[in-house]
Amino acid sequence: MIGQSPAMQEVYRVTRQVAASSATVLLTGETGTGKELAARAIHELSPRAAGPYIRVNCGALSESLLESELFGHVKGAFTSAVENRTGRFEAAHGGTIFLDEIDSVSYTLQVKLLRVLQEQEFERVGDNRTIRVDCRVVAATSRDLLDEIEAGRFRDDLYFRLNVVPVFLPPLRERPKDIPLLVDFFIRKYAEANNVSISTISEAALAALVGYSWPGNVRELQNYIERAIVFSRDGHLSLELFPAHVRGGTPVRLSRPGTRSPETLCRELVALGTVAAGDSATNLYEQIVSLVERELIDQVLKSCQGVQTKAAVRLGINRNTLHKKIEEFGLEAADERL
Repeated sequence: MIGQSPAMQEVYRVTRQVAASSATVLLTGETGTGKELAARAIHELSPRAAGPYIRVNCGALSESLLESELFGHVKGAFTSAVENRTGRFEAAHGGTIFLDEIDSVSYTLQVKLLRVLQEQEFERVGDNRTIRVDCRVVAATSRDLLDEIEAGRFRDDLYFRLNVVPVFLPPLRERPKDIPLLVDFFIRKYAEANNVSISTISEAALAALVGYSWPGNVRELQNYIERAIVFSRDGHLSLELFPAHVRGGTPVRLSRPGTRSPETLCRELVALGTVAAGDSATNLYEQIVSLVERELIDQVLKSCQGVQTKAAVRLGINRNTLHKKIEEFGLEAADERL
């Protein structure tokens, strides 16, 4: 973890202090702010450092697969359960389990998760034998869980059990003085990884990086530094090696030639019978958005060979949301256990 800003100093202070305990930690912050780095730091600074560190991306699995992944299953518990399987909580015994995207866990599964947090015990799927574990739980979310509670998607009792020690990871735009440090670190890292000699970055390029808002946070900065190093030919990172929107220009967007106006598109769709004539503007809008969304999801699924986890990442939506959209639109995707 890199940064000398007051916000990051507070993260370091809380991380060191909580690491020595066994308290449950809830990491919050936007995507790309370094929540997984903080989770690993808590583990490595703790008395459990010699034990296992187990990471689970809760947003990448459906409810049934996530339950099996977390708690394990016995042979015959369901159709594809051909042998007993140890769950992630069991594997984390004596160490730390990191539950990323905790907000994506279904309401039903949250009940079983709450029991593990409170009682340190559970049963494998399809079994009635109780298993006790001793593991430290660190959870992370990029959403406001209080909003999720109000929306009826997250249990308040689970939230209070997770939120024993909250740690907020600040967005990069709120700590611009840390950007030069991060730039220097990523330059050295990716120059070595790509076996190139990168020695300098121009003042104009660094000023542009410091002035950019970084919606993707540290992960976005990391990607742009790596790309600039790949395209650099003289060991120097100049402003031109970075994307137009980072330099203060307009983002380059993919579009087809001859873009039609919304009015023209509506007339064409009505003529084709794709949408109903005489519908209100709101209904037309909803129909067109649905058509575009279906086409987009279909194309992304095809480019990902039907693998829903990859498609969800590329679309920037939750895995469970994608699954619902696939069923809603009658699309086909690979049956995966990723």
